Amino acid sequence: MKKLLTTVVVLAIVASVAFAQKMKVLSGDFNFLKGQETVMVKLDFSEVTFYNENLSEQEYIDKRIKEIEEKEPGESANWVNDWKSFRDTRFLDKFISIATENSKANIEFTKTGSAPYTLIVKAIWIYPGWFGGVMKQHAKISTLLQFVESGNPDKVLLAIEADKAPGDIAFVGIPNNNDRIAEGFAKTAKTLVQRIDKELK
Repeated sequence: MKKLLTTVVVLAIVASVAFAQKMKVLSGDFNFLKGQETVMVKLDFSEVTFYNENLSEQEYIDKRIKEIEEKEPGESANWVNDWKSFRDTRFLDKFISIATENSKANIEFTKTGSAPYTLIVKAIWIYPGWFGGVMKQHAKISTLLQFVESGNPDKVLLAIEADKAPGDIAFVGIPNNNDRIAEGFAKTAKTLVQRIDKELK
């Protein structure tokens, strides 16, 4: 029993390390966030690429359509609609909910209303991962996080590189590609607010 417990603890530590994410500040600092109650958030998918081949979004969609039609003819249209829903709404909603929920600085992240500052989450690179029951590979999400003045978006106050955030649930796995990617955005949001909380202490 003791040996089994030790194994479980070791696996948990390995999983936590595997699911860690580093963020690198490229420019600016966090001082402007002191005292802020609300930050607007936008998701930018205009230049995202996929896989090691750096496929464009349309190339990724075409690849998925082909894969789905080979396994389940006629089902690709449902996936395309699901992808558009995630890209246009659900990735951002996931990011916002996790960021707000985990902010000890009590900053509300929102896509509606107004605020002095806006966080632009620019998707740079996505690896969707895969799920095969016992075997799996989590998604990886790389983003550029830019805090700008809402009234002057060209003025970047803080730029952070968030590299390869893992998207999955440890030990369980997520069958749906889009859900795995969403977890990558969630991980990015959680790591970001943890960094903000640390910097604003």
